[in-house]
This record gives sequence, structure tokens and C-alpha cells, in this order.
Amino acid sequence: MITSLDHIAIAVPDLKRAINRFLEDFGLNFEGTQDVVEAQTTTAFFPIDGSSIELVHPLEGQGPLVRYLEKHGPGIHHLCFRSNDLDADVARLKSKGYRFLSEEPTPGAHNMRVIFIHPKSCDGVLIELNEPGDHS
Repeated sequence: MITSLDHIAIAVPDLKRAINRFLEDFGLNFEGTQDVVEAQTTTAFFPIDGSSIELVHPLEGQGPLVRYLEKHGPGIHHLCFRSNDLDADVARLKSKGYRFLSEEPTPGAHNMRVIFIHPKSCDGVLIELNEPGDHS
């Protein structure tokens, strides 16, 4: 079951500048960065009131986020909802006709299992579902 809004992700072309904005200008707490090799991104998290802002930047200038930034520019990339039973939520949503960008959840930041719903299934919004998991 989907239990909460986990984070709002913002695609940024200049990670250092974006981190400084949220840290210094907005005064948010900075949780640090993490490379998510599977997604070819570097992420930076700013927890705020039970949720967080996630900055996403192409890892080493590679990956699908490069094309996204070229096509759409910087801005909100996706919304992420926390699930307490990701497999059941995926099965339920597939039975309702939702399309996903992958067949199975993959490893994400903070030791999460993640899967993305195709934006065409959600009025043009990319939706991520995540659940704490062990990827070993």
C-alpha cells in the first residue's frame, strides 16, 4: 500500500549550484550525495517534514537524465511515493492498466527498491514507487 510522499525529485544540470541553493539560500538540512550507478545519476537529498527534496544529476555526464535535461531542461523530474508492499502495489497497478518503465523493481538510493510508472499512465507525470529493501 502506498503510505506517503517520499520525495520530489528535481533534475539539475549543475549539482553543486543546486546544492548550494537549497543548503545556503533556503537553509535546508543537507543529507549528502549518493551515486546511483544503476540509474546513472548522482543524487542529493534534503529532508524536510517527513519527505525530502531529491536533486538528480547525470552521473559522469552519462545516462538517460542527460537526454531528459536536453529535452525538458531543469525542473521537477518525478514524484516518489513510499510503499510498504511494492510487489503488491505493482501487481495491483498493472492489473489496472498502468505501464512501468521496467518489468521489476531495481536498486535505488538509500537501499530502496524502486520502480517507475510511465508518465503516459499518470497524466504526463513520472511517478516512482519505493520500498526499503536489501539489494545484496
